[in-house]
Formats: sequence, structure tokens, C-alpha cells
Amino acid sequence: MDQRTLPVDNDMIESTTPKTRAAVIFIFITLMLDVLAMGVVIPVLPKLIAGFMHGERADAVRIGGLISLVWAAMQFICTPIQGALSDHFGRRPVLLLSMTGLGLDYVLMALAPNLTWLFIARIISGATAASFGTANAYIADITPPEKRPAAFGMMGAAFGIGFIVGPALGGFAGSFDARLPFWVAAALSLLNALYGYFILPESLPPERRAKFSLARANPVGAFKLLGSNVRLAGLATAQFFYMVAHNVYPAVFVWFTMYRYGWNERSNGLALALFGATSIIVQGGLVGPVVKYLGTRRSLITGLLFGIAGFAIYAIGPTDLSVWIAIPIASLWGFYNPAAQTLMTQQVNPSQQGQLQGALGSLMGIAAIISPPLYTNIFAAAIDLKAQVSAGTPILGAPFFVACLLLSCALAVCLRVMRQVTSSAAAR
Repeated sequence: MDQRTLPVDNDMIESTTPKTRAAVIFIFITLMLDVLAMGVVIPVLPKLIAGFMHGERADAVRIGGLISLVWAAMQFICTPIQGALSDHFGRRPVLLLSMTGLGLDYVLMALAPNLTWLFIARIISGATAASFGTANAYIADITPPEKRPAAFGMMGAAFGIGFIVGPALGGFAGSFDARLPFWVAAALSLLNALYGYFILPESLPPERRAKFSLARANPVGAFKLLGSNVRLAGLATAQFFYMVAHNVYPAVFVWFTMYRYGWNERSNGLALALFGATSIIVQGGLVGPVVKYLGTRRSLITGLLFGIAGFAIYAIGPTDLSVWIAIPIASLWGFYNPAAQTLMTQQVNPSQQGQLQGALGSLMGIAAIISPPLYTNIFAAAIDLKAQVSAGTPILGAPFFVACLLLSCALAVCLRVMRQVTSSAAAR
């Protein structure tokens, strides 16, 4: 066996070795930097675009939306490609190349002399930051099924940290120079790639790999795996509802609090920081014990119920106190995703883990593409209707009503899948 390949039998995996711990740390940092890649540009991208547009504000807003759309589209296209490549060549080379490419792309963004080069840089960023599917496949490789909820929970905590650090880093460094955040992010990404080169072992041995094919690597081909059995198809459908519901936050949260409660940048910054912090606590500290106590299926259902309750509070809350109450309640839906990921990884064989995560990444890409126009148009319509309804009607909470409905659909699908699993087990 290659000395850079981790052992794959569960007994050896369960006894955490220094090599395995170092690998998990690398994966944690990689996922955090993937999210940071999206968040670091939030505070400074409008300023950069406006500078290139010479003060044409309306056009700058449209260009900013188009850049975000292109980034999400590249995530949709490239995540299954990376997943399929990792199933064929192994996780290690794909992760290292992805992180190196992301770091070099940050350099390109920092040096972009005009809008065309900024577009090109964000296209490359969307492609190189699509490694979260491969990273999740790595975790599935090295973690026995009963320990995957806690492991995926830790990866969710990485998302929470990236969600906090990205905008904070962009805002602080951008106050000195609009291009400085990109230099900082480039250094972090390249240092992580260098760290991974020396410590990251391969998690997928040659005998468990699958041949690369375009049919498996393109988004449509990747989706065929999700429909390969009824349980996986149901769980994937619920996952899509969950993803679209979750995207109500980046789409309209700031607009919602500004129009409904008159919040400023400081209030929104504190609220987003609380959102990230509670996500870290839930996914980094509570998921493991809760799933161990409740079991995977009940944890999944419990998480969705908390999400529904949190979004309902956002939607109908009469004062801004409801936002501070809803954030920690909604964060408890963090029990859902690790449990759902665990159940889905159990529906495919080891050589398909990368393809599975790639397909889920493509679902995330579709959700990222359709969510902004969905929620912003709903909110714009709510603003227009506000003057035509009674003052006490929570019409501005319409986007969160929709998100609540989507999570309710996810819950209904999951309950149906659970009944099917129970029925088939009883039949045996």
C-alpha cells in the first residue's frame, strides 16, 4: 500500500492517528476557505465594480448580480467534475490542485485591471472553490457510518467559520485597500495547499476507484446517481428543498431587516455574526451528541422542525427582537444536514462517494442560481403590497414564509422516505 494512502478498514479508522487528524484539519480548513472565497468579496466587490463602471450605480448593481450568477453556475458545472475526478484519481490530487488554483485565482483578482479580468477571475474562483464535494467524499472515505454525522457536523462548522471570517476579513482589509482581502485570501489558500502537500494522505485506494467518464462528470449524468434508488432520490429532493430554503439568508436577510425594522450595517453585521457563531456551536459541538442520543433519522426530522419554527418566527415576528430569537432556534436545523449526508452516503458504494458529493454540489449550484431571483422578486412584490394591506399584516415576511414552506416539503419527503425504510425492514 502507498504510504500516502490511509488504511480503509473501520477498526483502523476508528483509532484516530496523527496522520488522520492532520488530514481532517486540512479538510476542515479547505471547506472553510471555500466559503471564505465567496464571503471575502461581499464587502469589497461592489466597490471594485463601481470603480470599473465609473460611478454608474445601477449598471454596477446589475453587473454584480451577473458576477454572482456566473460564480454559482461554475459551481454547478465543476462540482460533479471534481467529484468524478476524485473517484478516478483519488481525493488528494484533486484537493491539492483545487486549493492551489483557488490561491492563484485570488492573486488574479487582486491584480485584475478591468471588469473583463474580474469576470474571468470569478469564473475561475467558482470552478476552483467547487472542492467541497470532494472534501465531503474524503470524510466519507475515512469515517465509519456511525461516526459520519459528527464528522459532517464539524465540516458544517467550517462553513460557519468561513461565513463569519470571510465578510469580516473582506470588510477589515478592504478598509485599507479594496484589493488587500484577495492578497490575504491568496496567502491562506496557498499555505493550506502547501500544508496539504506534506500531510494529506490519500483516502481512496486504487482498488476502490471508479473509471472517469463524462457521463458521470457532467451535472445531468451526476443526477442519474441520485435517482438510482427511491430512498436516495427522496433524500436528494429533500436536500434540494433545504438548500433553496437556506438561501433566503444571503438573498434577502439584509434587505428584510432594513425595510422591516430599519436596521443599519452594524445591526446586520452583529446578526450575521450570531448566525455564524450559533452554527459553529450546533454543528461543531452538538451534532455528535444529539445524533448519538436521537439516532440519525430522528435527528434529521428534529433539525427540520427547528428550521421551520425559526423561519416562522422570522416571518411573523412583530419586532426586531424576533430576529434575535429566531437565529438560535433556526440554527438548530444544523442537526439535519449531517444526518441527511450520512443517510445518503449509505445509499452508494465507496467508489461513488465523489460522484454523490458532486451531484449534491450541483444541486447546491442550482439552488444558488434560482434562489436570488426567487426571494428578491417575492420581497419586491411584498414591498409593493405593503401599502395595500393593514399595518399589522407581516407581508414583508413573505420570503421566510416561502422558506418555511420549502422546509415543510423537505420534512414531508423525509417522513415518506423513513416510512419506506421502516416498511422494507419489516418485510425482511
